[in-house]
Amino acid sequence: MKITPIKTKVFNENEKLLEFILKYVKKIPDNSILVVTSKIVALGEGRTAVCKNEEEKTKLIKKESDFALETKQVWLTIKDNMVMANAGIDESNANGKIILLPKDSFKSAEIIRKKIIQKFKLKNFGVLITDSRVFPLRAGIVGVALGYAGFKGVRDYRGTHDIFGRVLKFSRTDVADSLATSAVFCMGEGKEQQPLALITNAPVEFVEKINKKELIIEIKDDLYLPLFGSIIKR
Repeated sequence: MKITPIKTKVFNENEKLLEFILKYVKKIPDNSILVVTSKIVALGEGRTAVCKNEEEKTKLIKKESDFALETKQVWLTIKDNMVMANAGIDESNANGKIILLPKDSFKSAEIIRKKIIQKFKLKNFGVLITDSRVFPLRAGIVGVALGYAGFKGVRDYRGTHDIFGRVLKFSRTDVADSLATSAVFCMGEGKEQQPLALITNAPVEFVEKINKKELIIEIKDDLYLPLFGSIIKR
């Protein structure tokens, strides 16, 4: 698998995203995945806000969240079935504004995919929209998939055998987030100006239609729920 980050100019609010992509991506081979950072998708949608104080920022976070819990550092929130800080709103590289998450990253990924398939006459092609997250009890950020199109986001090993013939009951690989982490690592999180990347030769299964819910686990079924519940009670 090869990841090629693409350096661009600064993307401006309400700029046309597809024209921007095609300006810097002149050739796309079949069986590849275009990675687009969520920030420029949101800017293309005009998903920005100006908050004069912390009170206005808090109201915005709550409005953008399905659930919000105040902590001494951030608001821990759930949005679009993902845990994140401050509903994903971002003040970095925002030129004084606050950038929200895209309205519907899966829909945006599919729109980009269809137009690029038509443009380059591709058979197998995927689009991945990324953001950044932190893992509990780990320092630093990693990439995460907000939305994707054109490939399966999960590789399911359940029902297959390991090298010793044991039947696997729970094993699944989070393909979408694994690709996002790899891409974001190459694209950077500072002033690199690399909001796009092209992944080639990735070991994915390309599909015409994806299952948007394949990565979702209900809160009551989450592996870590008993651990964090017991810590909170102490």
